[in-house]
Amino acid sequence: MRIVPILTAVAVTASLYMVVIERDDLMAFARGEDASEAAEAGAAPAAGEKLAQAEEARVGVVAIQSKARTIGNAVILRGQTQAIRQVEVRAETTSTVISEPLRKGAHVKKGDLLCELDPGTRNASLLQAQAQLKEAKINLTAAAKLSEGGYASETRLAAAEAAERSAQAAVAAAEREIGHLTITAPFDGLLESDTAELGSLLQPGSLCGTVIQLNTIKLVGYVPEAEVNKVALGAIAQAELSTGQQVQGEVTFLSRSADPTTRTFEVEITVPNPDLSIRDGQTADIAISSAGALAHRLPQSALTLNNEGRLGVRVVGSDSTVVFYPVQLLRDEADGVWLGGLPETADVIVVGQDFVTEGVAVAATYRETEQ
Repeated sequence: MRIVPILTAVAVTASLYMVVIERDDLMAFARGEDASEAAEAGAAPAAGEKLAQAEEARVGVVAIQSKARTIGNAVILRGQTQAIRQVEVRAETTSTVISEPLRKGAHVKKGDLLCELDPGTRNASLLQAQAQLKEAKINLTAAAKLSEGGYASETRLAAAEAAERSAQAAVAAAEREIGHLTITAPFDGLLESDTAELGSLLQPGSLCGTVIQLNTIKLVGYVPEAEVNKVALGAIAQAELSTGQQVQGEVTFLSRSADPTTRTFEVEITVPNPDLSIRDGQTADIAISSAGALAHRLPQSALTLNNEGRLGVRVVGSDSTVVFYPVQLLRDEADGVWLGGLPETADVIVVGQDFVTEGVAVAATYRETEQ
C-alpha cells in the first residue's frame, strides 16, 4: 500500500489551500497573537512603574522599635522640713522673773524649769484662804449639830455649806496662782530662743521661751490635684535636702481639703532625726513612691503636637502609615522622657515626625534603641 505518499499529498494540498485561499484569515490570526504577546510584554513594565511610583510617594522617616518597661511612678514635690512640735511657752500671770535665763540651743527635758516668777503676796493669800476654809468647816459642823437638835434652821445650815464651798474654791485658786509662777518645758526638745531675762516683767501672754522638737521631723509639701490619688498613707518617700543630705520616711498625713488658692493638697512625711542633723525650715526635693506603670523611654525630640494641640508621638502602624498617640509625661530625665499611653511595643518616629500627619504612608528606616 502506498499510504505515505497519499498522506503527504493531502498535507501539501491543505497547506497550499491555507496559503492561497485563506491567506487573509491566516495573516489576521498571526497579527492577533503578536499583539497579545506585545500587550503582555508591555503590561509587566507598566505594573513595575506603578509600584516604583508608589514607593517613591512614601515619606522617608527614621523610627525606633520601643518596648514598654515598668517604672516606679513617683510623685515629685518640692517642700521643706518642719519641726514635729513647736511651742511658744507663755506666762499665765503677772510677775517678775527671778530665775537665770537659759540660752537658745540648750537641750531641755519635759518638766525642766524655764522661767520662775516672784510669788509676791501669793503665799500669804493662800494662807488666808486656808484659814477661811478651816473656819468655814467649823461653822458648818456647828450648824449641822444644831440643825439635828432642832436649834438651827435649814437656812443657816445651807449658808454654812455655801461658805465652806466658797472657801475651798479660794484655796484652789490661790494654789493654782502659785502654780503659774513656775513655767516648765512641755516636752523634750531644744530652746529656739533665750528664755525671759532675770528681772523682766511678764504678764499673761508674755513669752517665756520657744521649745521645738526635731526628733522626729516632718517634710511638708503640696500635691497637685491631678496626682493626689497616687499618694497613699504609709507610702515610702525619699527626699534630698538643700545640703545634699538624703533622707527617707513615710507619709503620715494627706489633706482631704485642697488649698483654695493653689488647688493643692498638703502632705506630711515623718522622718527620723536622732542626731538632729536636719534643721527646721530646710528646702527639700521630695519623691513619694506610688504604684509602678508601663512606660516608654524616648528622646524628648520625639514629642510633637497634633492638629488639636495635644502632646503625643507619631508611630509607624502595621500598614506602614502614620498613627498619632496622645501620651502622658511620667518622668523627665537627662537622657530622655518616660511616656505613658502607648501600646506595649511601638515603632516610634524620631526623625521626620513633624513632616507627616496621621494616615500618611511612610518608608521607615530603623535605628537601635538606646537603653
